[in-house]
Amino acid sequence: MSRALLRFSKVSPTKARLVAREVQGMNAELAMASLEFMPNKAAGIISKVIASAVANGSYEASDVVVTSCRVDKAAVMKRILPRARGTANRITKPTSHILVEVAEVNKNKKDV
Repeated sequence: MSRALLRFSKVSPTKARLVAREVQGMNAELAMASLEFMPNKAAGIISKVIASAVANGSYEASDVVVTSCRVDKAAVMKRILPRARGTANRITKPTSHILVEVAEVNKNKKDV
């Protein structure tokens, strides 16, 4: 089993979790191929983290399965937008930590 962690990625954790749920349990090669055609910003980021996790374990992408894809909340950058009559609105720019774990598929498993 190998893993990769991307910290302080500039993508909202709620938006990234929607993509992360789609790839859990998938073959790594199939997951990267399907993420390539998703229109979300998080899809490209998670695809690169999966590729990194596969490379960290020196596996082939076709031989491993994404066992866990977790997206945690990280620091939030706070900005101020000036508004009318001297007031201000707060703009929050969330960041996230993305953790991907991959493991080899046991092909010699006996059918029960």
